[in-house]
Amino acid sequence: MDTQLKRGFLDACVLATMAHDESYGYKIIKDMPASLGMSESTLYPLLKRLESKGLIQVRKAEHNGRLRKYYSLTDQGHVFLTDFLDGKQEIENVISFVEKAVREPSRTLATNCSER
Repeated sequence: MDTQLKRGFLDACVLATMAHDESYGYKIIKDMPASLGMSESTLYPLLKRLESKGLIQVRKAEHNGRLRKYYSLTDQGHVFLTDFLDGKQEIENVISFVEKAVREPSRTLATNCSER
């Protein structure tokens, strides 16, 4: 998958890992689709950014003698995921356009021009 396209889905995928329950870094990485290639060096800056946007909240708790950060969605985080899913049709329309353009280039472009 293209790097830029992948970045566009990372926020939603990370938030989705905590849609029903809080999570922590290692678990988030394991819960992510392997095709996104999530690593710690990608995840932790992303979590900081999501926290600064108000989409997640963080709590610290001891686990096996170590301090662990647990991340959970805020109300804004739930709204973000709902909005992301509401945009599904737009994403499917773009993919459909590309598929048609590759398979039938002259007809697809003519159809799109006549729709405007």
